[in-house]
Amino acid sequence: MPAHVVPDEAAGLRLDQFLRRELPEHSRAFLQKLIEQGDVRVNGKPSKASHTVRAGDEVGIEIPPPRPLEARPEEIPLDVLFEDNDLIVVNKPAGLVVHPAAGNQEHTLVNALLHHCRGQLAGIGGVERPGIVHRLDKGTSGCIVVAKTDFAHQALVAQFKSRGVKKIYRAVCWGKLERPSGRIETVIGRSERDRKKMSARVARGRQAVTDYHVLKQFPDFALVELHIHTGRTHQIRVHMAHIGHPVVGDTTYGHKSGTGNSKSKIAVVRLMLHAYKLGFTHPRTQQLVEFTAPVPEDMVELCQT
Repeated sequence: MPAHVVPDEAAGLRLDQFLRRELPEHSRAFLQKLIEQGDVRVNGKPSKASHTVRAGDEVGIEIPPPRPLEARPEEIPLDVLFEDNDLIVVNKPAGLVVHPAAGNQEHTLVNALLHHCRGQLAGIGGVERPGIVHRLDKGTSGCIVVAKTDFAHQALVAQFKSRGVKKIYRAVCWGKLERPSGRIETVIGRSERDRKKMSARVARGRQAVTDYHVLKQFPDFALVELHIHTGRTHQIRVHMAHIGHPVVGDTTYGHKSGTGNSKSKIAVVRLMLHAYKLGFTHPRTQQLVEFTAPVPEDMVELCQT
């Protein structure tokens, strides 16, 4: 059972929070299930998810082999930017969920990939998430890389964890930004008021860093390019709302901190956020590769009004 030693800065975290810190490629629900099954031990003993870890503790984690896949292949059109024997890069459309979850077992990117790749997806991602290395929100469009082999999956997960992946987004954000460029650096954690949301105003969270640059300023909104150096849940949405310029179409983080959205006549039906560029080291060739997903028509049209 591989062991992770708790560093000083992680002391005081709940066990499930520590696992999420160490294994960002897995969901919190998945890790909590491992704890419940007894596949996680602290200093050799089974513990609860709420257990508080201490500096120097050895946390052993045993991830069982993936179960037979339950998700079914579906013939859903894919905009493939690149594909070889190890991985596939797709331009995900807005509205497409990445992987199946409770209450949403069909019509996801995973279902489409199972049909497209015909069984060639890394199993290490788990029964419901074969090949998935990172995620994009349902409303976010753009570049996403998926592993087709376990070799590629492990290498890509390591790059995301070590911040070796280049992630550039474009977003339409409310208001007039006073500074044409800047850096937003906060912690991001689960909101204490609403556990379904993330927040930059928490006592304890994980470091999140976003650089932004205004490409074009309009009277009520701006087209912004963002380079995220970390991969926290809802990072761009939380950070832009934090500085008073939420992403247009964001009903979760934008309704309370909008700057002009309540007065604007602009009507949008989705989150105006797009994963524009993705760059990483190819696991097999060790060459730096970069992919660009064209900005969707709805964002282009909005910025031409």
